[in-house]
Amino acid sequence: MVLGEAAARRPPEADLAEQTPIGEALVKGLVRAQLALALRLSLVVVAGLGALPLLFAVAPGVGRIKVAGMNLPWVLLGLLSFPFLVGVGWAYVRWAERNEQDFTAVITRPEA
Repeated sequence: MVLGEAAARRPPEADLAEQTPIGEALVKGLVRAQLALALRLSLVVVAGLGALPLLFAVAPGVGRIKVAGMNLPWVLLGLLSFPFLVGVGWAYVRWAERNEQDFTAVITRPEA
C-alpha cells in the first residue's frame, strides 16, 4: 500500500483529532462560513437600522409623523428595532447551526 492511498482512506474524524492539514482545512472552512454569515447579517442590521436615522435626516417630515400618539422615529428605533434584532439573532442561530450540521455531515459521512 502506498502512503498516499493510506492517507486518502483516513476518515475525516482522524484528521480533526490528529490536527492534520486536512483537518485544519476543514475547520478553517467552517470558521470561514460562520464569519461570512456573521458579516452578512451584520450588514443587514447596519443597513436596516442605520438607514432610519438617515431617512429622518434627509426627510424631516417623515420624522414628524405620529403613530399611536408617538413620533415615528420613536416607534421604529425605540420599539420595532428590538423585534428586528431578535429576528436577526434567531436567523443567525438557525443558519449557524445549519453550517455546523453540514460540517458534521462532511466529517461523519460513510466512506464509499
